[in-house]
Amino acid sequence: MNGLVDAHHHLWDLSSRDYPFLQAEALAPIRRTYDTGELIRRTRDSGVESTVLVQTVSDAAETQEFLILAGQPDNPVAGVVGWVDLTAKSVAESVAWLKNGPGGDQLVGVRHQVQDEEDARWLCQDQVRRGLAAVAEAGLVYDLLVLTHQMPAAVETVQALPEAAFVLDHAAKPPIASGYLDAWSSGLSALAAHDNVSCKISGLVTEADWTTWTDKDLRPVVDRVLELFGPDRVLWGSDWPVCELAASYPGVLDATRATIGGL
Repeated sequence: MNGLVDAHHHLWDLSSRDYPFLQAEALAPIRRTYDTGELIRRTRDSGVESTVLVQTVSDAAETQEFLILAGQPDNPVAGVVGWVDLTAKSVAESVAWLKNGPGGDQLVGVRHQVQDEEDARWLCQDQVRRGLAAVAEAGLVYDLLVLTHQMPAAVETVQALPEAAFVLDHAAKPPIASGYLDAWSSGLSALAAHDNVSCKISGLVTEADWTTWTDKDLRPVVDRVLELFGPDRVLWGSDWPVCELAASYPGVLDATRATIGGL
């Protein structure tokens, strides 16, 4: 797999800011700083040539830091999916400010943690749709981070914005551990029906049982993603370092290779 791209990973520095999501007790094993040096070691040892660094907090300052990092030589980060406040009237200006700053040409997309919003129809709010349209106008993709119950709103949104490009993070986080995949599968089918949506095979090991998962647990999900989207609209991402809760970086890559081996 020459020229392999890791389309989804994170970095965080506990000395620079608070990361609320890391306060959960279950995330204690990854509650430490993960820096560029460690990323370089992980990707080099796994044959990954370039990566996409994805936001972790709702803070444009983090995005600015990531862009500066991506603009530095001798690191694998080739693109950044950052954050702007999609509910603000100034989305276009915020995106322009990021793009015109240091490393701004590495900004490839925007994401918001919709999975944490109490309103299942958050994506359907007028101000959010306006913000998404501004992201599209700037030539950026929007990363959809949604759960099964939020997928209907995501379907309505991608249908309402055919000019926008969407990438579905973590295949919409299928509940692999529980095995209740029918509603997820139906929602995935509705999203895949729109050509402006692509899908990441990422974050699956942490949706399975962290200690007992095998490739066989992931295969039905990967097969469904490939069936609906086709290989041309599917990306791979490690979701490192979150994946370390259930698997090492090479372990995730090996599992992906095993589940797509029929291609």
